[in-house]
Amino acid sequence: LYRRSLYTFWKRTSPPPSLKTFDAPTRESCTVRRPRTNTPLQSLVLMNDTQFVEAARHLAERIMHHEGPLEAKLSYAFRLATGRRPTVKEVDVLRENYQSQLKAFQQRPDAAQALLSVGDSPRDESLDAVEHAAWTMVANLLINLDETITKD
Repeated sequence: LYRRSLYTFWKRTSPPPSLKTFDAPTRESCTVRRPRTNTPLQSLVLMNDTQFVEAARHLAERIMHHEGPLEAKLSYAFRLATGRRPTVKEVDVLRENYQSQLKAFQQRPDAAQALLSVGDSPRDESLDAVEHAAWTMVANLLINLDETITKD
């Protein structure tokens, strides 16, 4: 379930679509170094593919279980995704995003339930669904950062 690319059937000249989006070689010849690119199509995969939405949901659960105030949770989430501590401005942007998402999901709790139902793994029912959905969107944002993808 969580190692899709490990058990994916490869055709000789055509890698699976999601791997091709991230510049997987065709396997027709040896590739010593893969090029690093960042395209809008990659962002769409990272934001909408079931595997990545589910990963964001689980990252959100991990963030919600972290002790501390909102800023501490945001810093923890950023550090998990990028491997470094966020700047004050980055924390401010994440806080604004979280509060915006929380407000949107409070107005539409059905949308929160729909987001949290993506994927096959069960969600932690002890967590508030609206807050969990807001954190999922913050985690999705962090997973979609160029710094997270390319690990400069």
